[in-house]
Amino acid sequence: MTSPVQEALPMTHPPATARVLLASALSVTGLLATAGCSVEEPRPRWFSASAPASAASPAVEQPAGSGAALTEAQAQAALITEADLGEPWGPTRGARTWRDGLLKATTEKPDCQRLLDALYAEDLFGPPKGPHAVSALDDADTDAQLRYQVAAHPPADVDRALAWMKSLPGKCGQFMAATTRGGVQTVEVTRMPLPPVGNARQALRVTLAGETEEGELTYLTMDLAAARVGEEAITVTNAGLDEVHAEVTQQTVQLGVQRLTDLRKQGRAQI
Repeated sequence: MTSPVQEALPMTHPPATARVLLASALSVTGLLATAGCSVEEPRPRWFSASAPASAASPAVEQPAGSGAALTEAQAQAALITEADLGEPWGPTRGARTWRDGLLKATTEKPDCQRLLDALYAEDLFGPPKGPHAVSALDDADTDAQLRYQVAAHPPADVDRALAWMKSLPGKCGQFMAATTRGGVQTVEVTRMPLPPVGNARQALRVTLAGETEEGELTYLTMDLAAARVGEEAITVTNAGLDEVHAEVTQQTVQLGVQRLTDLRKQGRAQI
């Protein structure tokens, strides 16, 4: 999906802000190229240059149980906020109506049903085994909604869930789902590339196309991304009926893993 094209202004030398944004975009593109993937859409205009320089480098792989578990305060400090993403992102104004209208659906395929349930509940790994923190943000321009979670989970459980996610484009590449309101959705599941950060990571883009009871066409795009850092995991959902930029999801995972990695190095130190 392409972002709105920005009109180029003629100039002899780009201003400092433009040079910073360009450097930030090149850093993310380089990470995805390292992973054997490329960003398929232009950099959206909101792209934030506020990420720390260290976030542009892949996180060092850690042993599964290394470092002390996070405290509740550290889990809160690990959250991604509107300050990280910049405008037009801000605190959420509440759950969107498409959650019940489109994601509350059923299908005969067990793995695909499990995916729909995970998307609706925004719960990929089950109940956390330790500290848990959540932030929710809205895009004022496109009405997209992003939810970011940090939680402690057994590494083996997280890795099994990530392996299951990896299998879904093959198992649920395209299927039909019936909503509780009587609509029928055509669901497509594709793999989304992520920067090579954390101990393990996986991401999907899920689209649901159909129509409402009134015959109005709908097209919901939802990114589901997750990564493990030691004994904690982060989960990102980014969804909306308008443009949903994959680069938002990718940058959020990259920045979140870096922040979580830094906090894990502190162990149980006082924040």
